[in-house]
Amino acid sequence: MSLDLSDIRTQISQLDRNLLKLLAERHRLAFDVVRSKEITQKPLRDIEREKELLQALVNHAESENYQLDPQYVMQIFQRIIEDSVLTQQNYLQDKLNAQSDENVSIAFLGMRGSYSNMASRQFAKKFQANLVELSCNTFAEVFEKVSQGEAKFGVLPLENTTSGSINEVYDLLQHTDLAVVGELAYPIKHCLLTNGNVDLNEIDTIYTHSQPAQQCSQFLAQLNRVHIKYYESSSHAMQMVARMNKPNVAAIGNEDGGKLYGLTNIQSDIANQPNNLTRFIVVAKEAVKVSPQVQTKTLLLMTTTQQAGALVDALMVFKTHDIRMMKLESRPIYGKPWEEMFYVELEANIHADNMQQALKELESVTSYFKILGCYPSEIIQPVKL
Repeated sequence: MSLDLSDIRTQISQLDRNLLKLLAERHRLAFDVVRSKEITQKPLRDIEREKELLQALVNHAESENYQLDPQYVMQIFQRIIEDSVLTQQNYLQDKLNAQSDENVSIAFLGMRGSYSNMASRQFAKKFQANLVELSCNTFAEVFEKVSQGEAKFGVLPLENTTSGSINEVYDLLQHTDLAVVGELAYPIKHCLLTNGNVDLNEIDTIYTHSQPAQQCSQFLAQLNRVHIKYYESSSHAMQMVARMNKPNVAAIGNEDGGKLYGLTNIQSDIANQPNNLTRFIVVAKEAVKVSPQVQTKTLLLMTTTQQAGALVDALMVFKTHDIRMMKLESRPIYGKPWEEMFYVELEANIHADNMQQALKELESVTSYFKILGCYPSEIIQPVKL
C-alpha cells in the first residue's frame, strides 16, 4: 500500500464520488417508495421500520468489523432518512398544490445574507421556479407584502432554541388573515465579522440585531469596554460595518452573509448554545391542502374565560381525542389587562376525524378560537434507538 499522500487523496476522492452515486440512487428510490405509498395510502413515516433499519445497520457494521462508531452510523442514516421523508412529502404536496408560476416571491426580514433570507432560500428549493427575494425592514412589513400580493410567501422566525419565542411575530399573528402554510428549522451559526483580519481587542463597537445579541450574551459579556448598537436585522448590521470600513467595528452575523459584504470571520461559534436553531413559519394568503399521509401540524389561537380550570378544560379536549400538543404559548390581549390569548400547536390534520370532533368540543369550552394554519412540517425528528 502506497503511503504517498497524493495517492491516498486520489483514492479518497474516488470513494467520495462513489458515495455520491450511491446517495443519488438512494434518493431516486424515495420517489418509487412514495408512488407505492400513494397507491396503498400508507403514512409516509413508519417509525418502527426506521428503528429496525437503523438497528440492522448498526449491527451489520459491528458484525463486519467495519470499525465505525454506532453513533456515527446512526447520524449518517438519520440524515438519509430525513432526505427520503422530505422528498416523499414534497412529491405529495406538489401534486395537491400545483405551482404554475415561473417565479416564486418570498418576503423576509433584513437584506441578502440575513438568516431569514437563508431560510427563505431553503424553503424555495422545493419549487421549480425562479426565486424573487423581497427584503423587509420589519416583521409587520413581511405580513403587509404578502397581504397586498407583492409576495406569495412570507418567512418569519417564530422560536429560537436559545432566546425562546419571537413575541412580535406571535402578536402579529393575532391580527392577520394570512394562513400559516409551512415551517422549517434553520441552524444559526453566529460569528463575529470585521473588515479584514482584526484583533479582537481592537473592537470597541458591535452592531447586531437584538435576537443575536441575546443568543450570544455570554460571549459579549466577556468583552471589555465594547458598545452594542442594535439594527433592524443582522444583514443591516453587516452592511453598516462594511460601509464604515474601520478596524474597530464588528457585526454579529453568519459567515456566508458576511462574505456578501466582504467581511471576515474572526471568531466562530459565539452563540451561548452550540446547537442553535431557529424555527421559521411560512405565511401565505391562501391555506394549503395537506395530504393525510403527511405528518401535519395545526396552529390555532384561542381564549378562555377567567374561571378556574378553564384553560385545563380546553386542553383536555386534545388529550381526550389523542391529539399531541407540541407547544402552548400565551400572549397578552391588547386592551384587556391581565387577559391572555393562547397559541396551541398540535400534531394533527384538521380534516382528521379526531381533530374535527375536538374542534366541535372546543367551541363549548373556549370564548374564541381561530385556526391559523394546517400545514406540513419540514422539521423531521430523527428516530432514536
